[in-house]
Amino acid sequence: MSFTAKDVQELRARTGVGMMDCKKALVDANGNMEKAIEILREKGMATAAKRAGKIASQGIIDTYIHMGGKIGVMVEVNCETDFVAKSDLFKEFAHNIALQIAAAKPAYIKKEEVPEEVIKKEKEILKAQALNEENPKPLPIIEKMVEGRIKKFYKENCLMEQDYVKDNSKTITTLLHETISAIGEKIDIRRFVRYEMGEGLEKKQENLADEIQAQVEDAKKKLK
Repeated sequence: MSFTAKDVQELRARTGVGMMDCKKALVDANGNMEKAIEILREKGMATAAKRAGKIASQGIIDTYIHMGGKIGVMVEVNCETDFVAKSDLFKEFAHNIALQIAAAKPAYIKKEEVPEEVIKKEKEILKAQALNEENPKPLPIIEKMVEGRIKKFYKENCLMEQDYVKDNSKTITTLLHETISAIGEKIDIRRFVRYEMGEGLEKKQENLADEIQAQVEDAKKKLK
């Protein structure tokens, strides 16, 4: 079954989800409107979009201290009610976000927060690198390459774009949408701070994400 731009607009109006996500849902649903809505609800997107205008003034501040006290994170996660703030599911989500920040070291929560001058500087560096290659490609191709690398920059530096360290089949945005769908309230990751012992000093580099993944795998084995 095919669909039109009008169908995409209708799905957006019915769910509040972004145009690109609506289009993808219709593709996955082979043009079936109700199936597309079901897909978006399964992903938690429809619930998240509908609650976007709500006020999230409750919540908790969670911390994560990596073994040995080498890395510490404090994150504020908001929700709509004190009842949800005290729930185990919400607390678990907040703690997993603190763990994610410790492991993946984001600099920002979302890509909209990245200062324009940072992106401008990053593009200049990437463009110069491409032009200085042994056999540089034509400028239009370089421009496309730079845009692709900027997307990678967002994925590495913005929490919401990162792959979830406990399950890299989903991003933090997907995890957020799933939690909103399960809880039924708006959730905001408002702010965080991350400290690393000796940060800025020359030291041995360790892959904390791999270490945490190993801990997750060990825990799974113990449950079997």
